[in-house]
Amino acid sequence: MKKLFLTLAVILGLTFVAGAKDEISRDINVLPKAAQTELSRNFKSNVNLIKVDRELGRVKDYEVILTDGTEIKFDRNGNWEEIEVGLNSSIPSTYIPSGVAKYVKEKHPGQKIVGVDKERSGYDVELGNGIELKFNAEGKFLRYD
Repeated sequence: MKKLFLTLAVILGLTFVAGAKDEISRDINVLPKAAQTELSRNFKSNVNLIKVDRELGRVKDYEVILTDGTEIKFDRNGNWEEIEVGLNSSIPSTYIPSGVAKYVKEKHPGQKIVGVDKERSGYDVELGNGIELKFNAEGKFLRYD
């Protein structure tokens, strides 16, 4: 009988943890300090919305939307992973490796970088004209996506 109650308690506990809902907020204080610093240092717009994604009860990542429409995704520690801006804006240069910036300036003059995804293997970059480029971690061009 004790085993039955213990099993039911474990199942109920796992169901509760696995069913944890994502959280929506406008309070910048829900973000890790590193993310707060990035936002205040590199973006002029205010935070409009923060979505805290949870997986099995733990924070997986944070999705932030600024009042100018910029979208930034941070990992659970506050490190940026993805940034997207509107077509009339461009990603702040601090997020673009010099090799990537140089390649875009030479091969796609006049185009703004409107999206950047930082991955283990490198960077995915989107230009204002819709062209997507792939770079390695050192900023060397690999291919068009």
